[in-house]
Amino acid sequence: MNVGHKVKEQAKSAAHEVAPWIERLARFGYVCKGVIYGTVGVLALRAAFDAGRVTDQRGALARLGDAPFGQFLLVVLGLGLIGYALWQLVRAVLDPEHQGHGAKGIVKRIGFFLSAIAYVSLALYAMGRAGIGASRSGGGSQDEWTAQLMARPFGEWLVALIGLGVLAVAGNQLYVAYKALFMKRIDVTGLDPKLQDGIRKAGRVGIAARGTVFGLLGVFLIQAAWTNDPSKAGGLADALRELERAPVGPWLLVVVALGVIAYGAYAVAQGRYRRIRVA
Repeated sequence: MNVGHKVKEQAKSAAHEVAPWIERLARFGYVCKGVIYGTVGVLALRAAFDAGRVTDQRGALARLGDAPFGQFLLVVLGLGLIGYALWQLVRAVLDPEHQGHGAKGIVKRIGFFLSAIAYVSLALYAMGRAGIGASRSGGGSQDEWTAQLMARPFGEWLVALIGLGVLAVAGNQLYVAYKALFMKRIDVTGLDPKLQDGIRKAGRVGIAARGTVFGLLGVFLIQAAWTNDPSKAGGLADALRELERAPVGPWLLVVVALGVIAYGAYAVAQGRYRRIRVA
């Protein structure tokens, strides 16, 4: 048995022992993720009616931190995000969902790993806002890391490839929403048909909205690479602002905002009903 295989087997054995805790943390993480996306959607909906401004996950955390008991809420959400990041790391490394070692499986597992990094960054930001830890930034903005990539040899090509990858993810999200493929991860055993239908509708609308936003993010990255201008790259808030500036912007923003709220509701439902196998 080679060293790599032995280490992986040891990791699986350790994960099996702590599986119940990882599952609980993962479920809690899904709920916290849903709260954050729901907040982003509500703020975007208000912005569509000139009652505020659009924001991203960090902006949502900042607004939640300003609420009564906000500091405590940020700590709770930060812990939940760490739990979600741990689950994504388990999905990437131990492959409990059997994505496999083919090209498609490897791409998905890399995506899980990058998601883990992103949510750890968001958790650090939440903790920083609550006064825990030295950093309050939680990582650089999209244009900052895009500028760092573009400063490297063939950086523009790398950013363009990432943009194409994000567009591919967006297309896959729209396909998953249309076919309701996400339902295979939901444990519907004994679940009321009306609740099943509600989860299916929330997932379809929410994942489609997320796919739409991902599509815009991919376009932003390709524009940044094409023009050699890192400032063209953007995040969730930039995508929502782009929708707001469209000819029928306010109404388009309302539709996507409702979709983001639906995605938050779907994430909360995942916290309760998703099939989670750790090892």
